[in-house]
Amino acid sequence: MSTDGFDYTNLLPIANVARIMKSALPENAKISKEAKDCVQDCVSEFISFITSEASEQCTQEKRKTITGEDVLLAMNTLGFENYAEVLKISLAKYREQQARSASMKESKQTRPEEDQ
Repeated sequence: MSTDGFDYTNLLPIANVARIMKSALPENAKISKEAKDCVQDCVSEFISFITSEASEQCTQEKRKTITGEDVLLAMNTLGFENYAEVLKISLAKYREQQARSASMKESKQTRPEEDQ
């Protein structure tokens, strides 16, 4: 922990933050190091804030694993309902894609390879 009270070991990698920032801007846009650092601090703190609330819910229910539903509940509890709705849709799409991938993998394993 640093002297300013922020734990810099829990920051998202700056390269990932910069890549996401660049994807939202026009191709010729530049991003200062100060802007990248600021966004890195903010998103890292936001994730910690949401995760802490989700973890508290799990602790109350005597569970050790935070689920997507816990994150959604935490976002709603903390007043981020609009973001929670979008995340709920993204989570459903992600789970559908995961199920399709698992199904395809399973069907490849149960079906013998055809001779060519």
